[in-house]
Amino acid sequence: MSGRVFCITLVIVADGIGFEDPGSSQLSRYAPRTPRFPEFGSHTSDSGTACTRRSKGALMSAVHLDQLPLDFPPPSALGAGLLVVMPALNEQDSVARVIGEVRAACPAARVLVVDDGSTDLTGRRAAQAGAAVLKLPFNLGVGGAMRAAYRWAHENGYEAVVQVDADGQHDPRDIADLAAVTDAEIVIGARFAGRGDYEVRGPRRWAMRLLGAVLSRIADTRITDPTSGFRLVRGRAVALFAEQYPEEYLGDTVEALVIAHRAGLRIRQVPVAMRPRETGTASTNPLRSAVYLLRVVSAVGLALARRRTGSAQPCPAFA
Repeated sequence: MSGRVFCITLVIVADGIGFEDPGSSQLSRYAPRTPRFPEFGSHTSDSGTACTRRSKGALMSAVHLDQLPLDFPPPSALGAGLLVVMPALNEQDSVARVIGEVRAACPAARVLVVDDGSTDLTGRRAAQAGAAVLKLPFNLGVGGAMRAAYRWAHENGYEAVVQVDADGQHDPRDIADLAAVTDAEIVIGARFAGRGDYEVRGPRRWAMRLLGAVLSRIADTRITDPTSGFRLVRGRAVALFAEQYPEEYLGDTVEALVIAHRAGLRIRQVPVAMRPRETGTASTNPLRSAVYLLRVVSAVGLALARRRTGSAQPCPAFA
C-alpha cells in the first residue's frame, strides 16, 4: 500500500552519519546527501535501520520534516478514531507499563510510540507491549516527534490524537475527561486547575502564570497550564499540526496554542492530576529553565502581533 514517511533534512557538520544495519555488526558510511531512514511497521520496533552518531558534534539541530512515499498499513486496516501518541526517549523502564495503562483505560484506541532516538530498549519494549512504534533515527525532541506523529495520524485518517508522556506522569484514566469535551479542537489536561498537588516554583511558575493569563485573554477561555504536554487534538487541528507543528522546545506546547488560535480553533482545559516520575530523568535542565522567560516573552509577543485567521467550525466527535 502506498503511504508516506517523514524525511529529515539535516545540516551536516562532520563527515557523515553512521547507520547500523540490524542484520550486520558493522557500521556503513553514507555521504551526507544519501542517508537512510527507518521504515514504520505495525507492532514492530526494529524494522528499518537505526541511526548512530559518529560524534557528538556530527549533527546540528536544524531539522525539517518533509514527506516521501513509503508502504504503510492502509487506514481501513487501522480504523479511524482515537490515536494515543507517546513520544519517548530512553524510557525502557516505564513505557510498557504506561502502554498497558492506556490500553486498559481506552481499549478501542491505538497506541503509537515515537521512539525519539533512544539508545536503550524503549522501542523494543513498546512493541512487545502491543504498541505501534515509529523509530526516529536520532533525537528530534518532543516537538519533532509529535509533528511526525500528527502527520502519520492525519495520513491514516485518525479523528483525534492524545499525547501522553511515556514516563508515567500522565494518568491515562484522565483521557476520558479530555475526550468528554466536545466543543473544542484542543483540550488541555491542566495541572494547575484544582486537581492534585503538582506545582512549580520560581521564574518558571511566574512565566507560566503570565503566559496563561495572556493566552486566556487572547483565546477567550481560561488557560492555567499552557505548557502541559497532556492534551487531546481533534478534527481540523490534527490536519493543522500535521503541517504546522512547532519543533522547538516549548514551541510544541505554547506556540502550538498560538497557531491553533490563529487558525480559528477552539481551546479548552480540564483539570488533571500529575503523578510523580518513577523512572528516568526529566528532559529539562537549569539552563532551559533560565531561558524560559525569554521564550515566554517571545510567545506572548507572537500571540499579540499576529491576527486570528479562519473561523470556528463545528467540532466533530470521534469513534
